[in-house]
Amino acid sequence: MSGPAGPIAFIDLQAQRRRLGDRIDRAIARVLDHGKFILGPEVAELEAKLAAYTGARHVVTCGNGTDALALVMAAEEIGPGEAVFVPSFTFVASAEIVPARGATPVFVDVLAGTFNIDPISLREAIEEARDRGLKPRMVIVVDLFGQPADYPAIAAIAEKNGLVVVADAAQSFGASLLGQKVGSWGHYATTSFFPAKPFGCYGDGGAIFTDDADKAALLRSLRVHGQGSDKYDNVRIGVNSRLDTIQAAILIEKLAILDEEIAARQRVADRYGAALTNRATVPSVIAGGTSVWAQYTLLLDDRDRVAAALRSAGIPTMVYYSIPMHRQSGYRTYPTAPGVLPVSDDLSARALSLPMHPYLDEATQDRIIAAVRDAA
Repeated sequence: MSGPAGPIAFIDLQAQRRRLGDRIDRAIARVLDHGKFILGPEVAELEAKLAAYTGARHVVTCGNGTDALALVMAAEEIGPGEAVFVPSFTFVASAEIVPARGATPVFVDVLAGTFNIDPISLREAIEEARDRGLKPRMVIVVDLFGQPADYPAIAAIAEKNGLVVVADAAQSFGASLLGQKVGSWGHYATTSFFPAKPFGCYGDGGAIFTDDADKAALLRSLRVHGQGSDKYDNVRIGVNSRLDTIQAAILIEKLAILDEEIAARQRVADRYGAALTNRATVPSVIAGGTSVWAQYTLLLDDRDRVAAALRSAGIPTMVYYSIPMHRQSGYRTYPTAPGVLPVSDDLSARALSLPMHPYLDEATQDRIIAAVRDAA
């Protein structure tokens, strides 16, 4: 991206690549030199650095963010007759791992201001599950668009109902709530290192965070075929889900600049919010929380018209998520909290995300802002 008249990247990974310079090349070269491409030393180093960054006692990396959720469900032995609560306004990965275990996803509505799970809807969904003869077991709390959900409220509900809390922090890694980093909320937290995430690698990758040493040891076995102390004595049914050493080396370099990038994202979000508050509903951040602004998402009554006008002006946008989970063809038969999840339906019709990354210069921000103000 070169300036006000140049092309605009929705997410500019190449600008980050230029910022890191030859640090990435050297990191990859080190792995090529030692040749330990699977679970090499950089994997253990990354896990230690992620634990220090988040405050979690144990970090277990894996193949991708979806596997991270699936491994947690395997560790908790989630199965048939059990209910797992998932927000409806999210990507399918947060829900698809539930029926894969034979369990039942129960969809929950979200809050219009933060896009995150609504604690009241969660309470109602738990009662709905019980009425259907399902045993409430787990809630997957998705931190959508970069900020943490209301974990204190969710934890109180979970404790009363015996739920395991899993914080899906694929979009919020680096954020915090009440001074506590994402990764240390919930019984488990998971994240994705998909390249477009605020903290991503150059391929697939994921991680699980927990304070439970026994569960961490179990997860390490599960990610390598259920391996025991002898690699040919597999003591449980597992999977093959290991983070490549090259990706770990890349993430170590990216972690070193993550806080600077989050600060830059906040500056972009502040400018967007100040300039667009009278043209659209701008996102809010939970009290006591911070956001890494994985996406900057407006709510517009005429979303599709505005998106078309921005496209004509050379401004890329994205719609997340045009069909909520409870209305998708493969999931519409599963239960929901009572009612039709009105907020999820409304957000799916009105949400529009603008370009957002740490290297979005002010001239380009002004071009985007002007185009939105003209179109809205």
